[in-house]
Amino acid sequence: EMRRIAWIGALLLGFAVSVAADNWPAWRGPTMNGYSTEKNLPVKWSATENVTWKLTLPGPGNSTPIVWGERVFITQSLDPAGQQRAVMCFNRRDGKLLWQRSVPFVGKETTHKDNPYCSASPVTDGKRIIASMGSAGVVCYDFDGKQLWYTSLGKFEHIWGNAAAPALYKDLVILNCGPGERTFLIALNKRTGKEVWRVDEPGGKFGRAPSEWLGSWSTPIIASIKGRDEVIVSWSGAVKSYDPRTGKLLWTCTGLTALVYTSPLVTQEVIVAMSGFGGSWIGIETGGNGDITATKRLWRNERATQRIGSGVIIGDHVYIANAPGTLQCIELKTGKTLWNERLGGGSWSSLVYADGRLYVVNRAGETHVVAAKPTFEPIARNPLDEPTQASIAASDGQLFIRTHESLWCIGKRQR
Repeated sequence: EMRRIAWIGALLLGFAVSVAADNWPAWRGPTMNGYSTEKNLPVKWSATENVTWKLTLPGPGNSTPIVWGERVFITQSLDPAGQQRAVMCFNRRDGKLLWQRSVPFVGKETTHKDNPYCSASPVTDGKRIIASMGSAGVVCYDFDGKQLWYTSLGKFEHIWGNAAAPALYKDLVILNCGPGERTFLIALNKRTGKEVWRVDEPGGKFGRAPSEWLGSWSTPIIASIKGRDEVIVSWSGAVKSYDPRTGKLLWTCTGLTALVYTSPLVTQEVIVAMSGFGGSWIGIETGGNGDITATKRLWRNERATQRIGSGVIIGDHVYIANAPGTLQCIELKTGKTLWNERLGGGSWSSLVYADGRLYVVNRAGETHVVAAKPTFEPIARNPLDEPTQASIAASDGQLFIRTHESLWCIGKRQR
C-alpha cells in the first residue's frame, strides 16, 4: 500500500521527479510525461542484438506496453474487426503469455486503417489493470486476470477511431471519451467502475469532409501544480483544466486548432499544448483561473507539421518528434524553434527521456537515440525491421517496444 501511495504522489508532481525505476504503470510512464529516472537503459540494439526476448502478437496495434514488477500488459484486438478486444499479460522474465481476457463488441465501430482497435494503452496501480476499449467499454482486471468490473460508456464514432488512455487519480479513473458527436471527460471509481462525475465537451460531426474534421485523442494529464491538483486536457480549440475530484472547470486557454492528438506537457511553471494536422501550438503559464487566454498564454505559433506523438520538456526546452520524421527543439518560454532536424522515417511515437537522452521509434521500427540538449546530437539508430506506431516503455534497465508483429524486450535488467 505504501508503494502505491508513493507512486500516486510521484504521478501528481507532473514533472521530473525521483521515482522507483522499475515500473512503467501508465502511458508515458510514472509521471505521465515520458520521463524516466533510469541511468542504465540500452543505447544500442537491433533485431538480433541486445534482445532479451521477442514474442509474436495476434495482430497490429498502436498501444504502448505498461510494466509492473514481473508483468507486462498490452491491449490488443484479437481480430481485425475489433470483435474481441483483449488485455494480454506477459511474464516479464521470458515473455510467456500468462493470461489474456477479452471483451466482445458486436456491431461496427469505424476507425482508420492506421489506427487498429485497442489503441489506448492500459493503466495499473499495482493491484488492478484498467483498459479503455472504445465502444466496447472500460474493463478492470486483477493481476491474475479476474474481471473486477466492466462499464459500458456507449458507442463512439469517428472516421479515425479513438486512442486516449485512462489516467489514475487516487480512487478515480479519468478518461477522455471521444472524439465524435459524443465527447466527454469522465471519472469512474477505480474499485467499482461506477461513474463519479462527467463533463460534456462539444463534439463534432462524424466527419467525412475536411471542414468537419475535429476532435481530441489526447490523454488527460494529472498533476499537482503549486499545491493544486489538476486534470489538464487538450481539446479542439482549447486547453482546459479541471478539479480531478469533482470535474469542476478551473481554467480555459484557447488557441489550439481543430485536431489534437498529443497530450499536454506540464511543468510547475509552463504547460505546452500542440495541435496536429498542421495546427497551432501554445505555451501557457500555470496557476490561472477562468479564461486565462489573455493573461496566461505566453505564446502561440500558428502552424506546424503533423504531430501525433507527444513531446517532453527538459529544463528550458521542449522536444517533439513530428510525424514526417523530424525532431524539433523549442524554447519553452518563447515558443521559438531552435532546430528541426530530420531523423529519417515518419513517427507516430511519443518521446521518452532518460539520462540525458531522448528515445523515439519511427514507423519502420527504428529507434533513434538523440542527446537531450539544445544542439542536435544524434547518438544511435537501432532497427527492429518491423513497423510500429506505438511508443517505448522503460523499466528497470529494459525497453519494451510493441511493433505490429511482436512485443520486444530490449536489454538486461538492473542488478
